[in-house]
Amino acid sequence: MAELTRKFHNGRMIVSASYRTDIPAFYGRWFLNRFRAGWAKAVNPYGRQVSTVPLRQGVDGFVFWTRNPGPFTGALAEIRRAGMPFVLHYTLTGYPRALETSVIEVERSLSLMKELARTHGPRAVVWRYDPILATSLTPLEWHAENFTRLAARLEGITDEVSVSFATLYRKTERNLAAAARAHRFGWSDPPPEDKRTLLRRLAASGAAHGIRLTLCSQPDLLTAGVEPSACIDARRLEDMAKGWGLDRRIAAKVKGNRPGCLCHESRDIGEYDTCPHGCTYCYAVNTRTLAKRRHAEHDPDSEFLLPPPWLEQGDAPPTLL
Repeated sequence: MAELTRKFHNGRMIVSASYRTDIPAFYGRWFLNRFRAGWAKAVNPYGRQVSTVPLRQGVDGFVFWTRNPGPFTGALAEIRRAGMPFVLHYTLTGYPRALETSVIEVERSLSLMKELARTHGPRAVVWRYDPILATSLTPLEWHAENFTRLAARLEGITDEVSVSFATLYRKTERNLAAAARAHRFGWSDPPPEDKRTLLRRLAASGAAHGIRLTLCSQPDLLTAGVEPSACIDARRLEDMAKGWGLDRRIAAKVKGNRPGCLCHESRDIGEYDTCPHGCTYCYAVNTRTLAKRRHAEHDPDSEFLLPPPWLEQGDAPPTLL
């Protein structure tokens, strides 16, 4: 099958790396190789077209999504030396192992978040308490108490926490059901008013520690003290650049990918079914077995995070215009 390639060369862009997988935790060497080359190839998860995405020339900044940036600290330093602002969305929930099989310990996450803020500035880290999952192990009252403990530890480290309630896709329900059988817990989707009540409590807890609570793409649940999220936030990237002594104006337009999404336009370079963290509620993974297999197949020297199996071999390197 012939390769379908789109080259992005009109204007500048923000690069997302990645809401489809944890690049800082598992694919940092690949990203750094591609950053040094100046481009990467990414596959559209729906149409399967191949895109050549610039990673230096024409890029306004990066938004990284992770549960463990520890292996990526050297890469962040190199990106900063290149004068390119970045923001890290750092997911920290502190859920039981029955729900999060292999994420790093809470204390390690808190230490890493503190170091990121100290090194790169207070606007570098957005805390994600996401998704909020109601189970017999984590009822809504548990979330209120757990969130409050974490917010107290994160005072002065971050100024925003982005939350949302778990969206129960078919694969999510399947994986949750399997975990529930194995670990003997129950799970549910609470009614909207119960969700709003919890959100008001979380917003008050965050505000007490200087942390603004925003809600990701669930506009029907907005309530007092809660604002809609802009996870890809050009203004935060501008603030990061300013904090480093750079004058950066980012003209990206708001182009959300679903109702209630206020993200600025970006290009994502990740691949679904490649994160082996093993979170039972993950929307980006069908099964952990598949994700672990695809992670094992990854070649850090490839131009793709994971090449599509149908791609013809022997293509010439792309030229960015």
